[in-house]
Amino acid sequence: MVQQNPRLNSSRRPRPAVLRLAGLLGVGSLAVVAVWGIASRDRAEANLRQATEEQAVRTVATVQAASGPAEEELVLPGTVQAYIEAPIYARINGYIKTWYTDIGSVVKKGQLLAEIDAPEVDAQFRQAQADLATAEANDQLARSTAKRWLALFATDSVSEQEKDEKVADAAAKEALVAAAKANLARLRELEDFKRVVAPFDGVVTARRTDLGDLINAGSGVGPELFRVADTSRLRIYVQVPQTFAPAVKVGATAELRFAEHPGRGFPAKLVRTADALDPTARTLLIELQVDNGHGDLLPGGYTEVHLNLPQPKSTVRLPVNTLLFRADGLRVAKIDAGGRAHLTTVSLGRDFGTQVEVVAGVAPGEAVILNPPDSLTDGEQVRVAASDPQASIGK
Repeated sequence: MVQQNPRLNSSRRPRPAVLRLAGLLGVGSLAVVAVWGIASRDRAEANLRQATEEQAVRTVATVQAASGPAEEELVLPGTVQAYIEAPIYARINGYIKTWYTDIGSVVKKGQLLAEIDAPEVDAQFRQAQADLATAEANDQLARSTAKRWLALFATDSVSEQEKDEKVADAAAKEALVAAAKANLARLRELEDFKRVVAPFDGVVTARRTDLGDLINAGSGVGPELFRVADTSRLRIYVQVPQTFAPAVKVGATAELRFAEHPGRGFPAKLVRTADALDPTARTLLIELQVDNGHGDLLPGGYTEVHLNLPQPKSTVRLPVNTLLFRADGLRVAKIDAGGRAHLTTVSLGRDFGTQVEVVAGVAPGEAVILNPPDSLTDGEQVRVAASDPQASIGK
């Protein structure tokens, strides 16, 4: 049997110090791994918490409020009318004997337009002349008789009753002369109505009669004979919406544009307003006038009226998607320097469709949130997205 060397056996056994060192290293490694794991979990939790908090803050877009323009151009449709326009009717019954002017003829006040043949009026006029002659003869006889009877009464040759009868008869005959003269004057005026004349300087825009037409006297009974218009000046009537009515003042200037005159504007002036709104259309009727001495413009047409209206400086304009409709009123969300939203009550002026006029609650230069969420609360922290330079009102 082979005997082992005890010295060799003792050298192969691990020493206690080495075992202790190995154990300490193992425990240290486990501790390091545990600490690293805990630290990693803490960092992950912190990052998650930070990310959650960041995601909880709303990201909003803003727009900068700016003052409205000092002057605003309002474009409205207008109706062009002659300064004076009148239909010409006959004042006497008869037939058209002849006419002297046609459409487009330039006429002067009192110029003869047509003549009417009125034989019945002519006969009445001649009869009135005869009646006046008879009345004057009877009056002359009555006056001379009364004169003689007054002389006889002075000598007590006739009674007072007979004298009074002759004097009264002379007065009655004098009244008959006055009545005959008045009737003759009436018929003479009717005779003058056989001549149809222009009431003012202008141009004949319509002729609705011809030779031999039967004419009925009076306005509106028969068809009008002519239509005369003064086109040296034109009236333009415009209906201004109620929201713009306070800014419309007499003396304001405007520019008229016509499709038949492309690229050319005609200056006009506002001369009067109705000073009352149409209760049906809620509009204010205004009248402008334009000089038409060269005859470039025609009445009866359509024009595009460009009105320059002054605007109040205390107003700003905002997009309609900045408004919040709350139970306690209309609001907008403004952003302060610390990035907090503040819900502010506003008062609106006019509505321009995509924009609204704010008369109170927002000052020029303040940042307002676009498309604010309904759940936004006052004082809430928000994150402002990169601003769009095109979003500012007035730029």
